[in-house]
Amino acid sequence: MKILVVDDEKLLVKGIKFNLENEGYEVDACYDGETAVELAKTGDYGLILLDLMMPKLDGLGACMQIRGFSNVPIIMLTAKSEDTDKLIGFEYGADDYITKPFNILELKARVRALLRRSAATAAAEGGRNSSRLRRGHIVIDSERRSAESDSRPVDLTVKEFDLIELLMKNPGKVFSRENLLDMVWGYDYQGDIRTVDVHIRRLREKLEKNPANPEYIITKWGVGYYFADDNR
Repeated sequence: MKILVVDDEKLLVKGIKFNLENEGYEVDACYDGETAVELAKTGDYGLILLDLMMPKLDGLGACMQIRGFSNVPIIMLTAKSEDTDKLIGFEYGADDYITKPFNILELKARVRALLRRSAATAAAEGGRNSSRLRRGHIVIDSERRSAESDSRPVDLTVKEFDLIELLMKNPGKVFSRENLLDMVWGYDYQGDIRTVDVHIRRLREKLEKNPANPEYIITKWGVGYYFADDNR
């Protein structure tokens, strides 16, 4: 498994690289956002650790550009702890974040957890007779981890796909934000609950014909979200 570590603090990168390589990962490193985007285009990475504040192109800009051609899991490294900054990271396509200074054990746990959830979902669905699921004009393929809206391919991040897959497999079932955080992000996730709202909004923008008046990804006011049953 190859991991790309991107941060302009070279000493920090050296420490992260050393620790991840001791875990058996193959690690590439660079120190600015522009180089990160170019490496992401050519390298077959299983995960990217991306610093928020960097020269040439910052982490948000790099994340947004990478999301234009890849759904590789991205963990943002940020010195900012404000919830707003974290939510902006999710808006740009990040799957997780960790705030500096961090314990290297926590970082390794986050890396393992994100890789495990991504791989487990793909492996479990790959063994089924049919991996395609259609609800109205929305289609997902759990084996390929791909999505379509009205026969148009749609790029989803790891968490976006996990979230829409859970909802589509349970049509009509209302999930609270807390349920969705536990089931999609994991019980050890410590982020803001509004992360769910951000991802729901992005899914509507990508999959619904009219995001302002969604047909399938529905809000149950005061409770949470659900995917509309075809028989409603």
